[in-house]
Amino acid sequence: MPRVGILGGAFNPPHLGHLVCAQEARLQLGLERVLLVPVGDPPHRELEDDPGPDARLEMTELAAAGDPGLSVSRIELDRPGPSYTADTLAALRDSAPEDELVLILGGDQAAALPFWHEPGRVLELAEVAAVERVNWPREEIVRSLDDLAGAERLHFVHMPLIEISSSDLRRRAAAGQPLRYLVPEPVAELIAERGLYT
Repeated sequence: MPRVGILGGAFNPPHLGHLVCAQEARLQLGLERVLLVPVGDPPHRELEDDPGPDARLEMTELAAAGDPGLSVSRIELDRPGPSYTADTLAALRDSAPEDELVLILGGDQAAALPFWHEPGRVLELAEVAAVERVNWPREEIVRSLDDLAGAERLHFVHMPLIEISSSDLRRRAAAGQPLRYLVPEPVAELIAERGLYT
């Protein structure tokens, strides 16, 4: 059964931290590939300085291009209504029932999973892999998921500390500062050409 990682996010814009996270999850968890899923309509927050879903999708496709271990899905962009992870996982399971899904989450997201929409369904449909962060240690994440059925299948991914944030990148772009070495070159070029975030 192919193991497929699911890495969702705003990707506003996608940066090297996202790509390193996907690479390390693939390597450490034995995943065949990692599917990058730009969020459509985030249910719990409004996207700041959003250039639009099509621009975020295009940037994500450019970021993933050339890496056979990465692919991009527009599944949440095409589905109306709030982009609930449980619904996305169910749709992915329906389209490829032979795939074993592994949901890749930052440590803060993993710790907050009990407060998500249908967290039990999320854990029925996928294993969860939490990326450890300095301020979210493994023990705290495990403790926060204690009461959820399926939490025993929790995995952890270690990745180098890369302090790049999409919000900082948007500020840099707005100030006319370079994004080179922080995002893939084609993404930086697209942002500059279209004047995104300025």
